[in-house]
Amino acid sequence: MDDLFEEEEAPEVLLAKSLTRVDELAYDLRVREVMCDQVKAVTPDMTMQDVLNLLRQEHISGAPVVVDDQLLGVISLEDLIRSMTDNDLEAKVSKYMSTQVIAVNGYDAVIEAVKAFTRYKVGRLPVLNRNGKLVGMITKGDITRGVLGALQQGYHKEEIQKYRASHLFEDIISDRTSLILRYRIQPHDFIHGGTASSLIKRTLLRLGANPQIARRCGIAVYEAEMNLIIHATNGGLIRLEIEPHRILIHAIDDGPGIPDIQLAMQPGYSTASEKIREMGFGAGMGLVNMQRCVDKMSLRSSPELGTKLEMKIYLQYEESLKEPSQSSAEETDQK
Repeated sequence: MDDLFEEEEAPEVLLAKSLTRVDELAYDLRVREVMCDQVKAVTPDMTMQDVLNLLRQEHISGAPVVVDDQLLGVISLEDLIRSMTDNDLEAKVSKYMSTQVIAVNGYDAVIEAVKAFTRYKVGRLPVLNRNGKLVGMITKGDITRGVLGALQQGYHKEEIQKYRASHLFEDIISDRTSLILRYRIQPHDFIHGGTASSLIKRTLLRLGANPQIARRCGIAVYEAEMNLIIHATNGGLIRLEIEPHRILIHAIDDGPGIPDIQLAMQPGYSTASEKIREMGFGAGMGLVNMQRCVDKMSLRSSPELGTKLEMKIYLQYEESLKEPSQSSAEETDQK
């Protein structure tokens, strides 16, 4: 399959950065776990004077505009100032509200809200449930408090001591031993986004990988998984090969491909549709986040044939300077 991808290749990135538990929690926590569910909302028929009173009373800088829990827009402090400048406080909210709303979903990982805050420079984001109804609001402060609370509670502690297979490879005698995991990723399946990465991280911990390795792998796979959900026409495949000296990750799809790989590697660049962006995805930070998690990364793509992303994480630093025997390694990698 490798000979099908002859387009330009992104340079390999060596030696990943160390990641913290805070980084990991941004991917583990869901928006619904940190958001504020006590929403102060207005309706389109209310006046801008009502908005002024609400913002002053609640000490907030904006509010969602809703009818029967359906989000129609947002009204901000800036909108209020415009109405005051126009001496138009008796105008309806519908006159000044913005209908171009960036929202996130309650089932999204918190990292998606972080990306949206970074990309769109907003102070708060509406949170929707699976039916598209408004269920909360989230701010950067909510995220900070949620992460700190999770750290204090020892969030998601798993008694992996009861089931640990860290000697799996030691008990098997062969020239080359590997464990292969495969996950089929469905297109636009945002509700299940992050499932594969969570399962992979749990497997690595049970195999005895140290938390830093599991953390790096989990985040890299999450970003690859979300890219397949967002961009791939028919979804794709996540393939993980675990060996005693390294973890090899492949994310493969059959279209639509990346026209300009070098441009795609730039922070903030995204080809996501407007609809996807309105859902809070497509911030253009996925490849950047992958780079910081892995030791080597290569990306090959063709608009006609799709994309193949390969990432490597070495389990020991000295192994980053050497590979298994060239013939056996390449033979397995190209299957």
